[in-house]
Order: sequence, then C-alpha cells, then structure tokens
Amino acid sequence: MIKLQVIGNLGKDALVNNVNGKSVINFNVAHTERFKDAQGNQKDRTTWVDCSYWTDRVAVAPYLKKGTQVYVEGTPDVRSYTTADGRNGASLTLRITSVQLLGAKPGGTTAPDQSAGASYAPSSASPAGDDSPVDDLPF
Repeated sequence: MIKLQVIGNLGKDALVNNVNGKSVINFNVAHTERFKDAQGNQKDRTTWVDCSYWTDRVAVAPYLKKGTQVYVEGTPDVRSYTTADGRNGASLTLRITSVQLLGAKPGGTTAPDQSAGASYAPSSASPAGDDSPVDDLPF
C-alpha cells in the first residue's frame, strides 16, 4: 500500500460532483517548499496535488475554500490516456481517505460551529469500547 500525506493550501474552492450515484469532492492542494539553490539563493518550489474525496460526508465541502490550509491523506490514483493527436499521457490524483482542516484562509475566519483542526475521516471506536482516548505511546 502506498499512502501520501500533504499539508498545503487549497488553490480554489472545492467542487462536489455526483458520479454514478456517488458523491465526490474535487479540489487541489498547493504545497510550497523553501530551499537554497547552489548559489545560496532562497527559492520556493510549489507542488500542486489534485485530490478526489469519494464520500457521503459532503458537509465538509463548504469549508474547503480557496486558501484554506488542510492536511490530506490518501492513496495515489494513476490514470493513463491517449490524447487526440495519439500521444500517451498520464495523470496522478490523490484519492483522499482523510481530510483535516488546519485553519482558515489568511484574513478569513472559520465558521462559528467549526473549530480549526476538525477531522473528516472514518471514525473508529477505541479497543476498550469506551470513548476514552487511546494512548499508543510506549511509555
């Protein structure tokens, strides 16, 4: 299994689509890394990640606005295709399994009932069967 994790900002507002009766939220995330080149000059490199979140929980979509910082986790989905002029091409989309809102877009605010850090992933009960947090630290 391959799992990718990305922290970045949304490049545009998320779109909710219905494909064969299933809901999918499509959005893209930009991750910018700062580094120094061979001459010691500070440079920025931005990587764009196309994301698709297949879920019935589309209530998160209104919070996925341009500029909002998110953490996304998922598996890569590679699709190959042939262009109109006969060339082969490929695209990579991150198939999201978990999305977490990290904060409002710069200068914006979160909704009154939405706290930063809200997570939208399948929940799992603790092994003890109660709602207490599970501590997996070795000490």
